[in-house]
Amino acid sequence: MPENNRTRLLIARKVPAAVAKRAETEFHAFVTDADMDSQSVVEFCKQHDVPAVLIGKKSGLQAEHIAALPASVKIIANASAGVDHMDVAFAKARGIVVTNAPDALTECTADFSMLLVLAACRRASEYERIMRQGWGKSFGMTEMLGMRVNGKTLGIVGFGRIGRAVARRAQGFGMRVIYTDIQRAAPEVENGATFYSSFEDMLPHCQVLTLHVPGGGVPLMTKKEFGLLPKGAVFVNAARGGLVDEDALYEALTSGHLFGAGLDVYRNEPNVDPRFAGLDNVFLTPHMASATVETRDQMGFTALDNVAAVLDGRPALNRV
Repeated sequence: MPENNRTRLLIARKVPAAVAKRAETEFHAFVTDADMDSQSVVEFCKQHDVPAVLIGKKSGLQAEHIAALPASVKIIANASAGVDHMDVAFAKARGIVVTNAPDALTECTADFSMLLVLAACRRASEYERIMRQGWGKSFGMTEMLGMRVNGKTLGIVGFGRIGRAVARRAQGFGMRVIYTDIQRAAPEVENGATFYSSFEDMLPHCQVLTLHVPGGGVPLMTKKEFGLLPKGAVFVNAARGGLVDEDALYEALTSGHLFGAGLDVYRNEPNVDPRFAGLDNVFLTPHMASATVETRDQMGFTALDNVAAVLDGRPALNRV
């Protein structure tokens, strides 16, 4: 195949049409019509000597897969912010650049986090179910009451791009914002939010708590941390399911310690613990925080921008 028509990029996950069109035009990319698995990615790269790969969760590359990649591969691009589906350190050791798309998801994820806050506080799941069942009964002044959002204290764990964007939205709803992170943000970035150096010290002050940190091996929220929240608090998670001990969360929701929860992520996706579906005080969504046309296009375009930079000999825009 002539060099100017050579496939320079494998897109191993299904992407929006606009992203696929650009990839085909700019890189003569092979674009899959269904998410490939890790071994299929390795075999394709061996057969076609492509210098760039765009992967997703199903096509995640661990050490054994990266070790099997041909020397032609220069960059593994991710169209998401998280890279927990691959071994970044091993890729770096092989001289392969790994990139992500940290800015693309910020605004939509922050919007969605506020949706979860509002829906959990105002019992949206229950109200919507009542309407779909035909309503048919007026509610009195003391029935089906939610929790007012305005004036409440929102605790944010992780004050990065998304955490700060959530803070701005919460302040627009008249919420007081407190946060914890590895270090305090600059005053102009804090924008009136109050810093707690200790996660445990912050928890008793959180009438609503939302997580915005990367996932890890050990849960951040266990029975101890849920117990430190004030009675009647609301818990929100649009970050990673692995941050939460789901047995502890279920206990906190069923014991009445938590008023409710808004969840977009779970420990065993997509096979969610069925106990949560049976709870009226939980608003559940299927990992959709970034699911808008604009954001998914931007995620793909960011990955392609990184590929273009590396293949042109320039520094990656979003190197992990």
